Amino acid sequence: MTVSGLDSSKNQTPVKNVVIAGGGTAGWMAATALSRLLGKSINVTLVESKDIGIVGVGEATIPPIRTFHKLLGIDEKAFMRATQATFKLGIEFENWREQGHSYIHSFGITGRECWAGEFHHFWLRAKEYGFGGEFGDYCPELIAAKQSKFATSEAMPLNFAYHFDAVAYGRFLKSLACDAGVTHKEGDIEKVVVCPQSGNIQSLRLASDEVIDGDFFIDCTGFKGLLIEQALHTGYDDWRHYLFCDSAVAMQTELTAPPVPYTKSVAHQAGWRWQIPLQERMGNGLVFCSRFMSDEDAINTLKSQVTGAPINEPRVIRFTPGKRRRGWNKNCVALGLSSGFIEPLESTSIHLIMTGLIRLMRLFPFDGITQSAIDEYNNKFDSEMSAILDFIVMHYKVTQREDSPFWQQCQRMEIPPSLEHKLALFAESGRVFLDDGDIFRVDSWTQVLMGQGMTPSQYHRVADEMSEQSLKQFMAGLKQQVDNHVAKLPSHEAFLTQYLIK
Repeated sequence: MTVSGLDSSKNQTPVKNVVIAGGGTAGWMAATALSRLLGKSINVTLVESKDIGIVGVGEATIPPIRTFHKLLGIDEKAFMRATQATFKLGIEFENWREQGHSYIHSFGITGRECWAGEFHHFWLRAKEYGFGGEFGDYCPELIAAKQSKFATSEAMPLNFAYHFDAVAYGRFLKSLACDAGVTHKEGDIEKVVVCPQSGNIQSLRLASDEVIDGDFFIDCTGFKGLLIEQALHTGYDDWRHYLFCDSAVAMQTELTAPPVPYTKSVAHQAGWRWQIPLQERMGNGLVFCSRFMSDEDAINTLKSQVTGAPINEPRVIRFTPGKRRRGWNKNCVALGLSSGFIEPLESTSIHLIMTGLIRLMRLFPFDGITQSAIDEYNNKFDSEMSAILDFIVMHYKVTQREDSPFWQQCQRMEIPPSLEHKLALFAESGRVFLDDGDIFRVDSWTQVLMGQGMTPSQYHRVADEMSEQSLKQFMAGLKQQVDNHVAKLPSHEAFLTQYLIK
């Protein structure tokens, strides 16, 4: 059926041959997903250079990756063994509100909400009465993370993600993709051939003079955006006026203690540093603003803070926070670093690859590329990136730190109008309303906002419908449930060991 007056795809070129430029996490995620889910309808070829390594800083994830793995039929134990993976219940933030303070942003649901107000409104009311304890006391994932406990079971479910070795993850997916029929080509891309009439990409010419033709191309070439930017000149929205950090130093060290089920993010004078525990090593990194810290100081600061013997030398990574003006341009979609970069403070990098892939497959142009599909992809891409930007900028803006020029600048920084509205709404009424592209739930916003030190000036009056005694019983009952749940959990180390040997 064709709607009168609207474009039809019947005259478009069908898409049969998909070419992925670049391997790494993004490339092999794309190859695995397309081959396993659409492999009967399309042919997939992946081209990667043996001389270009994986950036490998995206070693922490958020819970939707489990759904992605189930969709692809990936065996969890096989994946965890191959990638040295550990379980992740959230992120501990140190020195973000102020020096010496810490809180955990967990993946769990805190308390129990009602139709008119989320749980934090009842907690705020309890605080006025003088009881209620800490907000995090009512979240099993948060308390389990604090106590380094973990287990998976239907009787006591926890919402979790993973830490893993990104290089090993790429190798693991490569094996799955090639088994599913992906053609793997190794070589340097010397030229991207663009049709002068349509502006579409026609082929990739390798340094060996081999030409790889395609109907549709996926750019996974990293920051340089060989296809989406250098060939198609898509443009880039630079967000350095919102996010000052533009550099990172990464290194690996030997483990000195059992791995904990959470990532650590520790703020420093010009940014923050991460700790990501794997089964046999620790991933370390320091994110910083080059205007306030030199490479040498960043390397020395990281070396002074890590524990365990170094496995490799620190390496400096440059980035420009922002996004491509279009994630899908002509017959090319950019995934991973080629589509943009928002610093990995909340472990969103791999998630964005996954959501981009799912969106592409739902809109896949089997019968030809249409403008409506491109527009839908780009609208969702823009809203998702903007929502994540708000969440990341919030960490820097809602702080009491003024102890260095970097943090003083953060206090004066410009913020997106959408975030300005969210902060004002929460400060005045305790309300959080999610945007269309928001991947973080209300629980995440409240945990981080209050963890950073923002307390609403009022709560929803639905909490007043409970008497003081009823509220006290309600809160005590919820806390008891959490305590009972966590008390039954083994240590993360013990569960991980037992789980992987079965």
